[in-house]
Amino acid sequence: MAEKFPKVEGGGSLILAWQVKNKKVLVVGGGEVAAGRVLNLLNADAKVTVISPRDGLNDEVAYRIDHREVQYFDRKFEPSDLDDDQITMVLTAVDDPEASSQIWKLCKERKIAANIADVPPECDFYFGSVHRDGPLQIMVSTNGNGPKMANIVRRRIAANLPPNIGNAIAKVGELRKKLRAVAPGNDQGPKRMKWYVAVVMLFKSTKLTYSRMSNVCLQWSLEDLCDMEEEDMSQLLQYYTPDKVPSLNQIRLGDDPDEWKFDGSFGWACVV
Repeated sequence: MAEKFPKVEGGGSLILAWQVKNKKVLVVGGGEVAAGRVLNLLNADAKVTVISPRDGLNDEVAYRIDHREVQYFDRKFEPSDLDDDQITMVLTAVDDPEASSQIWKLCKERKIAANIADVPPECDFYFGSVHRDGPLQIMVSTNGNGPKMANIVRRRIAANLPPNIGNAIAKVGELRKKLRAVAPGNDQGPKRMKWYVAVVMLFKSTKLTYSRMSNVCLQWSLEDLCDMEEEDMSQLLQYYTPDKVPSLNQIRLGDDPDEWKFDGSFGWACVV
C-alpha cells in the first residue's frame, strides 16, 4: 500500500508565495545583499523600511531612498525598531554576526519572522533564486546549502522557457477574470473550472523542452494566447454556456457556438 504514495523526503522547506502587499517589512543593512532584498520586497508591493548608516549604503539602496521608494533611518538598528506591531518580517544584511544574532533573538521574542543573511540556522525562511517574467515567478531554493547553485539552476530553467510565456499567462489571467464575471455563482464552480482547464494548456513534461510546446499543442499555442485580444476573449466566453472549446481560428471566423460541435477528436493538452 505504501508504494502507492510519494515517499516523504525530510529536510526541505515549505515553498510559498508570501503576500506582503501593503505590509511593513524592516530591512537592516544597506549593502549589495540588502539591495536585492529591497527590490524583491518592492516588487511584491511591501512597505519597506531600511535602517543603515548612510556611509554603508549600496548605490542602488541609496537610489531607492533618494526616490522615496522606501522609508529610511540613517543609523544603526535599535531594539525599539521592533516595537511596531505592524512589522510583518525582518531581514538583516549586515557584516556583524553578533548584531545579527541579537536581532534574531529579539525577533523570536516578538514572534516576528526573520531572515538573517548567510546564517541558515537563524532564518524562518530563505530567499531563493527567482526568474520573473510578468506574472510568472519561478523560485529555485537549495534550502540554504548553495545559493550560487540555485542561481545556476534558475538560469538553466529560464533559458528553456518560451520568450512569450509571461505574456501568455497574463492573457489567461484576464480570461479567468472575465469568466468569473460571466459565471459568478458558486454553483458554477465545477463547470467553470472544467471549462477553464480545457482552455489552459496542460504542460505534461518531465523534461525542460518547453521551447517546443507551440509545436505539440493540439489546439491553442502560446502564440495564440499571446495574440488573443479583448474581442477574442469576449467571443470565447460565448462558448462557455454551451460548454464548448473552440480554436482561435474558429473564434475569428465567427463560428456560431450554438451550431459548432466539439466531437472530442482534439483537446487542449500539451504533450512532449
